[in-house]
Amino acid sequence: MVGPLVRALWSTTRKSISASSSSSPSSYLKPFLHARAAGISRSFSVATATAASNSAAPGGALDPSRLRNVAVIAHVDHGKTTLMDRLLRQCGADIPHERALDSNQLEKERGITIASKITSISWKENELNMVDTPGHADFGGEVERVVGMVEGAILVVDAGEGPLAQTKFVLAKALRYGLRPILLLNKVDRPSVSEERCDEVESLVFDLFANLGASEEQLDFPVLYASAKEGWASSTFTKNPPDDTKNMSQLLDAIVKYVPPPTANLDEPFQMLVSMMAKDDYVGRILTGRITSGVVRINDRVHGLHSTDSGVVKIEDGKVVKLRKNRGMISYDVDCAGAGDIISMAGLKSPSIGHTVANVEVMTALPTVELDPPTISMTFGVNDSPLAGLDGSQLTGGKIGDRLLAEAETNLAINVIPGLAESYEVQGRGELQLGILLENMRRENFELSVSPPKVMYKFENGVKLEPIEEVTIEVNEEHVGLVMEALSHRRAEVTDMGPVPGNFGRSRMTLTCPSRLVIIFC
Repeated sequence: MVGPLVRALWSTTRKSISASSSSSPSSYLKPFLHARAAGISRSFSVATATAASNSAAPGGALDPSRLRNVAVIAHVDHGKTTLMDRLLRQCGADIPHERALDSNQLEKERGITIASKITSISWKENELNMVDTPGHADFGGEVERVVGMVEGAILVVDAGEGPLAQTKFVLAKALRYGLRPILLLNKVDRPSVSEERCDEVESLVFDLFANLGASEEQLDFPVLYASAKEGWASSTFTKNPPDDTKNMSQLLDAIVKYVPPPTANLDEPFQMLVSMMAKDDYVGRILTGRITSGVVRINDRVHGLHSTDSGVVKIEDGKVVKLRKNRGMISYDVDCAGAGDIISMAGLKSPSIGHTVANVEVMTALPTVELDPPTISMTFGVNDSPLAGLDGSQLTGGKIGDRLLAEAETNLAINVIPGLAESYEVQGRGELQLGILLENMRRENFELSVSPPKVMYKFENGVKLEPIEEVTIEVNEEHVGLVMEALSHRRAEVTDMGPVPGNFGRSRMTLTCPSRLVIIFC
């Protein structure tokens, strides 16, 4: 742990840096046109493209120095998606409802982010590509494959709860990729949150950074205070800012100031690493990623590349038929895009996530994304019970296999291994991830049988290893003994325990426990 004196010195330095970033609240971007009806969505695209042309580089692509690529990361329910709503509204987007980026039906029902979302906003002649990421470790693959597209991250931490287990998980991914973080202490308007509590959380976050091996530049992070629900952010602690500063302008200014622009060269040949993939009934496979170098235009000849142990393999030759960008809550077509920008393209049928799309003269593949291995597996198969055929219409092993293989193609954190008798072993990060897949298949009218989850083991240097979970439990003080006794039978070990700030009579315990025994406990 870092000593109190060092933390105090760093805290003072960061506060002086944060205070210098505050700007006049009168410097706002003129809102871009709202796409309130389908009939004016084309005029919105034309208007935004015209406004962006002032910062365009030769050839029509955006000047990389005007770009900022940022991911929003946090523990579950610390306010990421609500914060994205307020940033979009600040820059003029028309938000149809709260948590607008959680468009999946299961995301709306469960109140969590399951898949990463990408959008862009304009702020003071800068283009900000924002990525909303899940906060649960089961969906860590969504975080891992998008952090390579950005140069900075907004770490959202609940000022009352402080950094929790998933905060550590997503922050470790961001620091490993060298991202420059901005700490945003959210929900400071709550009655239990004080300035002393914020200083304490800031010290805890600094310790977490240090324990995760952050560099000196990453340790020098700016700190802002916000209430995403109320729609404001401030560089200094306050619970009720003046009305003329009750907005997100200070956070947007901090993004422009502290997040470095992408290192990119528009004159080099076009290369892009595919980080996300979707399918469209009209244009086929849509590949999304950040352009590493060069400029891509409609009708350009490109090909897909894949790096293997034996060398680089060409997957497919093709032509760019469509380029699209997301702005606010709509998607619009563009004629070209340049290095540093995040773009979606169509025209190739075979490349997938982790593959490289490049000009035909380029035969070098970009480094692929490294994902953590799966820890849980379940067997999906045909329903052979006496009640088979009563709950769905997709019954055969072939249809079940096609659906699972399609899921594995768009979600690299899931592995599908065909088994015997029309069964498939599905490997994932956790029970929640596989449960979401199972629920999606059920709503798509699939009927199947599944086995209980089981943990996956691996061998290193002749030693059998198993996955270990970090368990966080918050209970009333009188129940601590009962909980510890129950977990001790699951070979759990206490690593930290203490009172919950702002909650009298509550205790929070952090333990480590083998995954196989956590499943039994649940």
